[in-house]
Amino acid sequence: MKATIWHNPDCGTSRKTLAILQEAPGINLTVIEYKKVPFDRAKLVQLFRDAGLTPREALRTRGSRAEELGLINGGENQRILDEMARDAILVERPFVETEKGVRLCRPQEIVHEIL
Repeated sequence: MKATIWHNPDCGTSRKTLAILQEAPGINLTVIEYKKVPFDRAKLVQLFRDAGLTPREALRTRGSRAEELGLINGGENQRILDEMARDAILVERPFVETEKGVRLCRPQEIVHEIL
């Protein structure tokens, strides 16, 4: 099974999710460090749709500029997407995609739903 994780090595939850994927048998894993290879807007739209999330639900509010940008209490979904495409740190992490679906793996055990 193919799996892709949008990973931030500075994040404990992301590291734990990555470890689960690395230990799972039969996984052909792609790791994308999204701070080095940013999301494009179309990929964000697809990930959120497939995970059943709105951009607001996938917005990282801690450790990001979300409040400074006015995204927490009033940012529209289209604007949130635009800002996420400009600054990947605004995307909550980690996202994992397999042929069984997409999940925002917070907590990391959620990844088992799509393995």
